[in-house]
Amino acid sequence: MLEYPNTISSKLPKVGTTIFTVMSQLAKENEAVNLSQGFPDFPVSQVLIDLVYKYMSQGYNQYPPMPGVMQLRELIAEKMERLYSCSYNPEEEVTITAGGTQAIFTAIMATINEGDEVIIFTPAYDCYAPAVELAGGKLVYVQLKSSDYSIDWKQVKKVVSRHTKMILINSPHNPSGAVLKHADIQELIGITKDNDIIILSDEVYEHIIFDGETHQSMAKYPELANRSLIVYSFGKTFHVTGWKTGYAVGPSNLMAEFRKVHQFNVFTANAPIQYALAEYMSSSENYMHIHEVYQEKRNIFLSAVKASRFKLKPTKGTYFQLLDYSKISNEEDTALATRLTIEHKIASIPVSVFYHNPVQNSVLRFCFAKENDTLMKAGDILCNI
Repeated sequence: MLEYPNTISSKLPKVGTTIFTVMSQLAKENEAVNLSQGFPDFPVSQVLIDLVYKYMSQGYNQYPPMPGVMQLRELIAEKMERLYSCSYNPEEEVTITAGGTQAIFTAIMATINEGDEVIIFTPAYDCYAPAVELAGGKLVYVQLKSSDYSIDWKQVKKVVSRHTKMILINSPHNPSGAVLKHADIQELIGITKDNDIIILSDEVYEHIIFDGETHQSMAKYPELANRSLIVYSFGKTFHVTGWKTGYAVGPSNLMAEFRKVHQFNVFTANAPIQYALAEYMSSSENYMHIHEVYQEKRNIFLSAVKASRFKLKPTKGTYFQLLDYSKISNEEDTALATRLTIEHKIASIPVSVFYHNPVQNSVLRFCFAKENDTLMKAGDILCNI
């Protein structure tokens, strides 16, 4: 093995391998049911797969335009207008990305300078904070309420300062499954009314929302849309997480800066997949009923674990369900998640890892984007713990 002769000063000294990789590897080693990492295990639409093959066969295999295939951007703009009554110019205000994570990273690198403060709500998806650190920004954490993972807006108002450059919003929320309410939007409008704060809104689970809840997109509110970069994911919507294709929308001034970084980050995204998605998206039926699929799976999983000793509150969005194990064990969640994977052959994600300073709420996160048989098998295991 080669060894670099000099010491490298790490830009992310506290960052190691992600918990998702660790738990998935542990699940594989122990032949456990893997409800840890968030990826579906059921088939992708054959129509969509055939469309990708079609465009590959027709020679669409070279660089597409840097901002993305125009047909796809036009369809996204139409969708945003139809769903959220917000008009985006597909030429200047829509960019196709290599997944949601790349879009988030690019948005932060394009707008955050040394010393700029970025407000992040914890528990938070793990890609947010490292991107802010790499950009030289200062992280300001606000912890969500432990009872329902809602935002404590009084605390937000206390930490907003003249140095606040960005507020990072995520709804439906990973890992909790909580969703923003109209009252949350009004609070956010009030906080950003007389300043230049940018909103980065992670809305990758926009179509995976349950029980009649309405997705409160930043795009629905002109006061927020004009200061927001909003990130979406085809991977989440069409169960193709491995394709790593997403998009961002935002006002032209912010998108111009976004594209400056995007062109040197990935330049562009997969060409045949973009053309295939454009044709597939031409029918809104292919994405407007996604929530029904996942709500059915959520309900199957909840029914399967109903007789267990875990406490649960049905998730309102995403394809994750939190289970409270306080009646089962007083172990730290990281230790219990490991033990359950090894001894009981069921893998989950400990929620404490989503916090800046680990909080022990005795909660594990389970992904229910799985075949029904897998969910029933997982339920049997959990009911015997």
